[in-house]
Parts: sequence; structure tokens; C-alpha cells
Amino acid sequence: MAKSSADDMDLRRACAAAIAAGGSKEDVVFSIRVAKGRGIFEKLGRLAKPRVLALTTKKSSKGQATKAFLRVLKYSSGAVLESAKLYKLKHLTKVEVISNDATGCTFILGFDNLRAQSVAPPQWTMRNIDDRNRLLLFILNMCKEILGRLPKVVGVDIVEMALWAKENTPTVTEQVDNHDGPTTAVMIQRDLKVTVEKDLVSQAEEEDMEALLGTYVMGIGEAEAFSERMKRELFALEATNVYALLESEPLIEEVLQGLESASACVDDMDEWLRIFNLKLRHMREDIASIESRNNKLEMQSVSNEALIEELDKLIERLRIPSEFAASLTGGSFEEARMLRNVEACEWLTGAIRSLEVPNLDPSYVQMRAVRERRAELDKLKNTFVRRASEFLRNYFSSLVDFMISDKTYFSQRGQLKRPDHADLRYKCRTYARLLQHLKSLDRNCLGPLRKAYCQSLNLLLRREAREFANELRASTKASRNPTVWLEGSTGSSQTANSADTITVSEAYAKMLTIFIPLLVDESSFFAHFMCFEVPAFAPASGNRSRSAGNDANDDDLSLMDSDGNDVKSNNNATELGNLNEALQELLDGIQEDFYAVVDWAYKIDPLRCISMHGITERYLSGQKADAAGFVRKLLDDLESKISMQFSRFVDEACHQIERNERNVRQMGVLSYIPRFATLASRMEQYIQGQSRDLVDKAYTRLVSTMFATLEKIAQSDPKIADIVLLENYAAFQNSLYDLANVVPTLAKFYHQASEAYEQACTRHISSIIFLQFERLFQFTKKVDELAFTVTAEEIPFQLGLSKMDLRKVLKSSLTGVDKSINAMYRKLQKNLTSEELLPSLWDKCKKEFLDKYESFVQMVLRIYPNESVPSVEDMRALLTSL
Repeated sequence: MAKSSADDMDLRRACAAAIAAGGSKEDVVFSIRVAKGRGIFEKLGRLAKPRVLALTTKKSSKGQATKAFLRVLKYSSGAVLESAKLYKLKHLTKVEVISNDATGCTFILGFDNLRAQSVAPPQWTMRNIDDRNRLLLFILNMCKEILGRLPKVVGVDIVEMALWAKENTPTVTEQVDNHDGPTTAVMIQRDLKVTVEKDLVSQAEEEDMEALLGTYVMGIGEAEAFSERMKRELFALEATNVYALLESEPLIEEVLQGLESASACVDDMDEWLRIFNLKLRHMREDIASIESRNNKLEMQSVSNEALIEELDKLIERLRIPSEFAASLTGGSFEEARMLRNVEACEWLTGAIRSLEVPNLDPSYVQMRAVRERRAELDKLKNTFVRRASEFLRNYFSSLVDFMISDKTYFSQRGQLKRPDHADLRYKCRTYARLLQHLKSLDRNCLGPLRKAYCQSLNLLLRREAREFANELRASTKASRNPTVWLEGSTGSSQTANSADTITVSEAYAKMLTIFIPLLVDESSFFAHFMCFEVPAFAPASGNRSRSAGNDANDDDLSLMDSDGNDVKSNNNATELGNLNEALQELLDGIQEDFYAVVDWAYKIDPLRCISMHGITERYLSGQKADAAGFVRKLLDDLESKISMQFSRFVDEACHQIERNERNVRQMGVLSYIPRFATLASRMEQYIQGQSRDLVDKAYTRLVSTMFATLEKIAQSDPKIADIVLLENYAAFQNSLYDLANVVPTLAKFYHQASEAYEQACTRHISSIIFLQFERLFQFTKKVDELAFTVTAEEIPFQLGLSKMDLRKVLKSSLTGVDKSINAMYRKLQKNLTSEELLPSLWDKCKKEFLDKYESFVQMVLRIYPNESVPSVEDMRALLTSL
């Protein structure tokens, strides 16, 4: 037999070194080379991997038990063994030899702690059957000696392995001294053989098996003789059984006699049982009859008791207490009696509901007593609702009449009085619970009550607003500013009075500060007091201020406008529509006093519309989340009114600008240019909040009108058109420089004026230059136009462009050029009214002239290279000296 790798001591030492390198102190007792595969990979063409299996042992820390391990080692890139896997033999449950391998050299080791893994266990392939048997026997012996049990063996006969171990008695392997460390103990192969024989089949058992097999071998060899022998033995057994039966006949007779006696006793017992059963059946029938009569009587008794109890409850439910009946039909509605009235309402509501089907059994509804009592309760309800509604209508009217008749409630000459409805609301709250019960009794009665409340309170609110607005206008001292801003004199009076008109804006703001929160509170109180089922919102923060003296515990119900944008749910759309209609009736007419304040402020100073617009927008944005519908509408109308008044002012200003167009020949800066700057400065001072858009739109209209009018005025006299344009556009830029840096809209028009100024300067300067040097630059223009169709060498031979013609042009244009330049300066200065523009215009004129002259010199050098002309530097020096 070829030498196995199991006998390779070098391999065993290499395994020990690899395990020691991993930090584990284990003794290597067996090692062998194997090939690792997984079956499916080999089908795919993957090669098996070389591995080394090593069986190791390790003493426990207490030195009592020994642990056994199976290590898998692999070869690293340097052909050095290193540890790859570690298995504990105590988890080994199965050793299976693969049946698909014809050689029988491939097996699987199954461990119970690896069952959860989705990957199939590896397959180990040995070099031959001997190596396989040697490894498996060593594993089985270690399991038996160390663990005291054997794993399940599948695919190989254990007796065959025992016989193999007996036949293959290997040489003894002595203990090996490891020079690198302590001595390693190696198991002796002779012991392996003895252990296998002792564990699998003992010597005595083996001898018995051989003797038994020897006994039947002869018979098996002679089939007919063996068959005859088996037949004889069968017949002998049957004969023995028949003889035993014959010998037991007396015993059988005794048994039969005993059975007959027992059968007679059973028949007697059956007869007795039938008699007893009949008697018991009659007794059961009698007992059932008695129980049935008993149950009926008991049920009748219980039903009578329940009926009496139910009738008592019904009678109690139908009873009308005398004190409640008196309160409902003729009681007083004074404040001291309201608690008794509320209790009577609560009882009446509960009594009516108790007679309805959900709370009353349907079988009782058609009873005459119930129907009569229901009719009586309805009569009580109608009587009470009629009396309470009449009282409340009269009460609201008398309460408001009393306040109107007392002049101390309103603003008087020299004294502005803030409206105070605290006492009014306190008195109304006395009847709040009464209104809630009236709603539950009859919802239709609330309509007239709401209408009466709205009509009464509307008179009070309109009187308060009218008196307050009148006194506010009378007590506000402000100088009236003229509405004409962009025509007439300088407009210094407007600037001087700008500080005086601030009281106008303050008066308007005071009007809103006093009445907008009041109207919102009144709307909220009305919605809550009159039991409208609408969503409630938190009070707005910011510009809302409570009226002085109002109770801090006022029920504040904030509502939405009629378009529904501010409501979180549309479930109460109908109720909300009714509320907005009622609020319209409650507050209608008060807007006229606000409009009167706006008109008064416009007459004093139209520009105050800007600040009033910002104040209104601030209140409007603060009320968007919680304002009542009418208050939102009132603020929207005020904003529209102010915008319309300001648009009216802008229209008048535009008409003032357009009147300049009809004036006879105008020179210099138009009057509305500097005045617009003053107007814009004033408008910027008045901007508050969201009024920037309003002012920007005004700027757009005014400046567009100014520029259009300026263009029309300039076109009326073409000779001085460019002068008029450049002077006015320059004045516009100078006057609005500071504002254009902070106002984007004005910055846009500033840049537009700058572009128009540059274009007017260019046209005017070009006309002056061509007036003095027309022939010179016309000659250049003809040459440039002809250069597109004729070569440079042929141009001097063209008609009118010869060298002689060039000399004539030079003589006529450049002779006395200093006089021509002086004439050009005088022409530029002649019609210009803004002397501060002259230096910059003259610089532009010189630059433009030099650019054109440089183009002329370059043309001469290119087309007429032999002709001499004054150089550009000479011309620049001449211009500098003048």
C-alpha cells in the first residue's frame, strides 16, 4: 500500500505551527490531505481546492475534560499552511459517503450547528479508499472516546470498515519531539485497530456470528433440501397446535356452561331494567310538566313586575312638574329669574327628546297617553318660544335706545370717545344660554331674533362711527396742500407743508385702530351669541387692539369672508352664508363714515393716500386669518377707494404734464422735470407697508407721460429737438440720482433717460461736426461705399474721387481749421441753456471729431498713399490749444 499523507510528520508539524500561529494551544493527533468541493461547482467546471484536515485535542482550563476539534487548513500564496475553518466534533451528527461518486472516496461531514446556513456543506474527496477509511475511523474513535457517542454513518458499512481495519494493520508511529516547542503526543496506529474492533464487534460476538453463518451456509447451498426441511418443521408446528387443542376440550365445556349461566342472568337483568326504565320515564314526564307550569308562573310574575316598573318610568317621564309649567307659560324673563327659566328649558328639551324614538321604545310611540303628552309638550314649547322671542326683541331695542339717548356714550366737541360695548355685551350674555335653548327648541325662531339684534345694534354702531369721524376731522389741524404739483411755481410750498399733513394719516390710522377691532369683536360676539355653527379661530396678532373696558373673557369667534378662502372646512357653508348676510345687515352703512375720512384726507393732501393705503393693507393682512366677512370687505373697499383717489391724483398730474405740450416753443429744462423729483421724494416719505406697488405704478404712469410729452415737445422744433432732449434727460438724471439708487422702478427710468441722453448727444454733436466739415467726411463716406465694389488701386481714377478732388476737399475743409473748430464750439454753445452741460458736450464733440478725422486719415493712407494730410496728433494738439 502506498504511503498515505496521514503518516507525513512534516505535514503534521506544519499543521501544528499554523494552529499555534493563530494563538491556539492544541495538539495535532491526525492530519491528512484532501480535496474540497461542493458538487455543483464541479459540474460547472470549477476545480476542487486542496486542503488539509487536522484532528486536534485541547485540555480544558480545569484539566478534567478534553475537547476535540476538526480544523481545515489551506495553502497561502507562499505554499504555507494557514487555518481556514474550525469545527467542534461535539456538533458532528452525520458522516455520509456520497453515493454518486463511483470511487467512494467523497464524503460529507454534517454538523448540527450549520443547518441554518443556506450554503450546502463542503464535500471532501480523498486520494483512495484507504485514506478515506483511515480518516473516518479516526473521527469515529475520537467521538467514542472523548464524546462518548457515535455520529450517524450513511453510505458505508461499518462492519466493512471494521474488517478493513483488521486487515490493514499499519506500522506503529512513535512519539515525535518538536524542537520548536513542547513534545506533541501522536496516537499509535495499533491502538486504532484494537479500538475499532472493540467498539464495533467484540471477539465473542464475532465467533457467534461465524458459527451462526456456518450453520446456515450448508442449507443455503442446497435449496431443495432447505425447502423440504422448512416444510417438515412447519408440519410439526401445526401438529403440535392441534394436539394442544384436543387436550383442552374439558376446559372448553366448563367455559360454555359458565357462559350459558351468565346469559340467563343477563336476560333477567334486562327485564328488570325495562321495568325500571318505564317507571322512570313516567316520573320524568310528570317532573317536566311540573317544571313547565312553574316556569310559566315565574315568567308571568317577572313580566308583571317589569311591566309595572316600566309603566312607572313612563308615567314619571310623562309628568310635567308644576314649577316648570309655570315658568314656561307665564314666568318673568328678568335677570333674577333667568336661572329658573334655563332649568325649565333644559327640562322641556329633555322631556321632548325622551319621547322620541331613539330614547323611547317604538312600541310606546303610538300609545294615546304618549301622543297626548307630546302634544302638550309641543304647546308648551311654542308658548315659551313665542314669549321669549318677543321679550328679546323688545330687550335689544330698548337697550340700544337707552345707549343712543345718552350722549355721553359718543364723541363730543373737543373730546374723542372710544366706543365701549362691555356693558352691552354683559347684559346680552345674561340671555346667551336662553338663546341656545331656543335654538334647540325651534331653530326657526332665531331668524327674527338675529334680524332684530342687527337692526338695533346697527343704529348704535353707525351713530358711534359718525360722531367719532366728525370729531376726528374737526380736531385734526392740518394745512391744505394744493393738488397741482407738476405745473405752476417751484413747489416749495408743498415741501414746507409736508410735515403738517402727517396728522391726516394719524387720524385715519386712529379711525381704523378704534373701529376695526371693534367691528371684528362685534362680529365674533354676534356669531357666538346668536348660536351660529361656524369654525372659530384664534385672535390675530399684530394690529388688533381690544377696546378699553372690554371683558378679557369675551367669547371671540373669528370668521371668514364670503368667498370661503379662510375656512378650513366647508361643512357649514350654508350656516356661514347666513352669518355673512346677517353681518352685512349688522354693519351696513358704517363704511360711509370711513369713506368720508378718506375723502377729507385726500382734499388736504392727496399724497397721504400712499400712507393710508399702507395702513389699510397692514390691517387687511392682519385680518386675513380671522376677520369677519364684512370687515374684510370693508377693508377691501377702503383700499380700493384710496387707490382710486390716488389714481385720480396721478391722472391730474399726467394732465398737468401734457399741458406743456400745447405751450409755444419751449427751451431749456421743462418745469415738470425738477418738480417730479420733489414729488417723488415726498411720495417716498409716505410709503408704509405694502404701498410700494401703488407708488411704483404711479411712477410708471408719470414718467412714461413725462418722456412721451418731452418727445412731442422736442419734435415740434426739429432744429433744437436734440438740445431739448439732452438737457431734459440730463436734468432728470441729476434730480433723481439719489432716489434711483434706492428705488428699482426709478432706477429703470434713470437708465432709460441715460440712454436717451446719449443718443441725443450723439445726434446733436454729429450735426454740428457735419455742418463745418461736411465735404471732408462726405468724401470719406463715398470712398468707403465704393470700396465694397472697386479695388483700392482703382478708386483714385473714379469720377469725383481723384487725387485732385482730394486736394480740393483738403484745401476747402482744413484751411483755417481753427476757425471752423471755433465756429463748431459757438454753435454748440448757442442754443444750450444749461451751461453746466457745455464742458461735457464739448469733450464729446472733440472726441467724436477726432474719431471721424482718424478714419479719414486712415482712408487717405490706404487709398492715396502719396498725399500728405495733417496727422491726427497735430489735429489733437490743435483742439487742445483752442
